[in-house]
Amino acid sequence: MGRLDCPDKKQEIEQTMPHALLVDDDVDTLESLQELVAREGFTVATAPSLKAARENMALQRPDVVLLDLMLPDGDGMDLFQDVESRATTEVVMITGHASIETSIEALRLGAADYLIKPVNIKQLKAILSRVARPTDLKKEISALRGELRSLGHFGRLLGSSAVMQGVYDQIQRVAPTVATVLITGESGTGKELVAQTLHDLSRRRKNPFIPVNCGAISPQLIESEVFGHEKGSFTGAIREHKGYFERANGGTLFLDEVTEMPVELQVKLLRVLEEGTFMRIGSDREIEVDVRIIAATNRVPEEAVAEGKLREDLLYRLQVFPLHLPPLRERDADVKLIAEEFLKDLNQKEGTAKAFAADAHALLADWRWPGNVRELRNVVQRAYIMADDSINAGCLPLETGKTRQAASNGPFLQIRVGSTVAEVERILTLATLQQCGGVKEKAAQTLGVSLKTLYNRLREYDSRTDALPTDPG
Repeated sequence: MGRLDCPDKKQEIEQTMPHALLVDDDVDTLESLQELVAREGFTVATAPSLKAARENMALQRPDVVLLDLMLPDGDGMDLFQDVESRATTEVVMITGHASIETSIEALRLGAADYLIKPVNIKQLKAILSRVARPTDLKKEISALRGELRSLGHFGRLLGSSAVMQGVYDQIQRVAPTVATVLITGESGTGKELVAQTLHDLSRRRKNPFIPVNCGAISPQLIESEVFGHEKGSFTGAIREHKGYFERANGGTLFLDEVTEMPVELQVKLLRVLEEGTFMRIGSDREIEVDVRIIAATNRVPEEAVAEGKLREDLLYRLQVFPLHLPPLRERDADVKLIAEEFLKDLNQKEGTAKAFAADAHALLADWRWPGNVRELRNVVQRAYIMADDSINAGCLPLETGKTRQAASNGPFLQIRVGSTVAEVERILTLATLQQCGGVKEKAAQTLGVSLKTLYNRLREYDSRTDALPTDPG
């Protein structure tokens, strides 16, 4: 009978196993990590310094490097330049000093992910389980880059302007990781599409992507919707209800308008982010989940913190990787491309062949787009309905006297230097509503925000004693 522990057989098995290099100067950390990583089917080498790590890498190329940021002979990030092939070696940063700046810098340098000490075992296992399959995602992102060059598409997103190229660079860097992302930008800029693209380019893409508009759910119901409840936990709870977190397990939960979430509920959200556990309403049983959080807001996050709308510690956890979407007025080169794409979709659905006339494109290019891409889509749809075969400027529901040039001749506001952004926002919102004759739909469109957001702002202002501003003419 042959021996199962034959050295040749053992060596053959090890050659087929992925190889991990663990770099940390803490002996206890190295020992515990070595045991954990080995149990996940890796051969393991350890190094207590940058010098030892470089020597190990010269002997055998690792499939994954778990790299501590603080080492006795330098910064862990210095090792990045020694990783010759990112296509075959993943670098996971480990730090005991949680920092937004270092996490972002590590991801931008090419880290596949990051872990904070003490290392979360479930998170480590999830990362290791994906190490053997990073090349497929990288090939897909490379293909998207080719599509962008030829068609102006990047997944679900449209636009090839320089400012959007920067957005795509950030998306491709952070998408394959587990990092939380906070997307900021005006209403209508496409924050949900960015969140969906981040999910589609992640290793979670075969699992659920669940979008939640925190501003559209009643404050009395939002806790139940997000975390679920047990049968009989409150009046009307006639059955057990799984919340968004349970339904998104293994996938991505997109929290839009996160600053509209009640502050008391933000405490529970913070706990999920830190511990990966929560409890349904009416239960004392903890439920573990593996969910990536992507959040979005059209507010300035720091101002939301100052106003008490967002907990500072939650902002810290959400904004591991901040991603800002530019307004459409800063992407002039993309307007024609996006409009043509919207029209193409309408033609395909209706079996028509309508086209824009030159004067229509000229007017679209000259418009300021306060409602951003959402407004452009609505304008194209209404113009399509009004036109026969050719969509000319007369078909566009845009007032030719209100172009970019004309906007510079409109009424002005005087703002005191030193005013907070929140105060400027209040003055501008109320003045715009007054200028629009009190028509909220028109004011929301002019301001580039959703009608829901405008109503939320007005309710907030109503609680104050300040009067409407004087005529801004």
